[in-house]
Amino acid sequence: MASRRRVLLKVIILGDSGVGKTSLMNQFVNRKFSNQYKATIGADFLTKEVQIDDRIFTLQIWDTAGQERFQSLGVAFYRGADCCVLVNDVNVMKSFENLNNWREEFLIQASPSDPENFPFVVLGNKTDVDGGKSRVVSEKKAKAWCASKGNIPYFETSAKEGFNVDATFECIAKNALKNEPEEQVYLPDTIDVAGARQQRSTGCEC
Repeated sequence: MASRRRVLLKVIILGDSGVGKTSLMNQFVNRKFSNQYKATIGADFLTKEVQIDDRIFTLQIWDTAGQERFQSLGVAFYRGADCCVLVNDVNVMKSFENLNNWREEFLIQASPSDPENFPFVVLGNKTDVDGGKSRVVSEKKAKAWCASKGNIPYFETSAKEGFNVDATFECIAKNALKNEPEEQVYLPDTIDVAGARQQRSTGCEC
C-alpha cells in the first residue's frame, strides 16, 4: 500500500484551571481518565492520528494551565494554531464567563490572518457531575453565546465517562483542516495507529 501523506494540525485548548482540559486530551488520546487532579505546569502536548475522508492527519493538541500566571506563555505557544478549543465546566459559571477572555487572549497572542473566521470550538465539560444536578450553565445559554461569536460549534462532554469526546475531536480536526493553508506541513510516514477513528461525529456544524 502506498504511503499516505500526514498533515500536522495544531490545536490549542484553553480555559480556566480545573475545567478538564487535560482530562479531555487524555481521554481522547489515551482513553484514560484520572480522578487525581494535578495542575498542568506550563505547556504540554499530545499527538494522535485521525482519519477524515480517507486522509490521515496528526492532531497536535496543546494544553496549558488556566492560572493567570501562565497566560504569559505568549506567542510561541499560540503561533501556528489551526483551531482553538475553549473549555468550561458546566457546573462553574465563572469558567463560562471567562470564555470570552480566553478567546480574546488567543486572538491577541496568535494574531491569525483572518480573526473573524478563525475556527473555535466550545466544550461544556463535566456534564456527569452529580447527575447533572450541580449544573449552572445551561446548554441554551452556551449555544446563545456561541451564536453571538459567529456560530461556534458547541459540544457537551464528560471526560470522565468519555461521553461525546471522540465526536468533539473529529469536529475540531475538521475545523482545523479548514484553516490549514495550502502549504501544508507533511510528516514522515509512520505506523498507522489501529482504531484511531472509532466514532462518528454527531452535531458537528462543519
